[in-house]
Amino acid sequence: MRRLLLLLLFAVPAAVAAPVVPDTVAERARACLSCHAAEGRRVKDEYYPRLASKPAGYLLNQMLHFRDGRRQNRAMALLMENLSDGYLAELAAYFSTLPATYLPVSANAAHAESRPAPALVSQGDPARKIPACTDCHGNEMLGVAPAIPGLLGLPADYLSAQFGAWKVGTRRAAAPDCMADIARQLTEREVSEMANWLATRPLPADSRPAKALAAGLPMQCGSVTAPAVKP
Repeated sequence: MRRLLLLLLFAVPAAVAAPVVPDTVAERARACLSCHAAEGRRVKDEYYPRLASKPAGYLLNQMLHFRDGRRQNRAMALLMENLSDGYLAELAAYFSTLPATYLPVSANAAHAESRPAPALVSQGDPARKIPACTDCHGNEMLGVAPAIPGLLGLPADYLSAQFGAWKVGTRRAAAPDCMADIARQLTEREVSEMANWLATRPLPADSRPAKALAAGLPMQCGSVTAPAVKP
């Protein structure tokens, strides 16, 4: 009797079926959200930016850059190394269709409306051949489809880190690498001022990237498929 009870206690029911996991892009993409939360992150995790609603071409470029060594992050490189261009394009297209959910901007945002933008954001510096941020990233700086990212909704430290990575060459894009050319000309103070101002900008209700630039790009950028370049 005692032996029979033990057998019954440890027996595995044969009728229990394994859970069915749907074979969808959304299901496969769930793993990405363990780091890239839909609304972004703050504090120690703020270097994992959100992926939702970013232009598909931009997302695809970044995954290819991690896989092919243009951007340096070991975890991302290992995740991307065995994935095909087509599979990465599928993931990029999926995330680009998700609605963006932003964390509230920092307490300094209360003063953002009255604080003038650094001149480089809205005017650039023609003497150094630096275009305004708005010339490439759109008037609202929310990005432009298919391949230009937005600048708003990102922490200041993340923005500063990306400029630093371009400056020292640990982040690269397809040639001609316009952002690397720009970053190498900026001073630390200029980067800090722009990053802090951008990070405290309130976001509009519709934060989707623009469908197109009002005019062509002011300079050649190898990772961007764009209309005719301005003369």
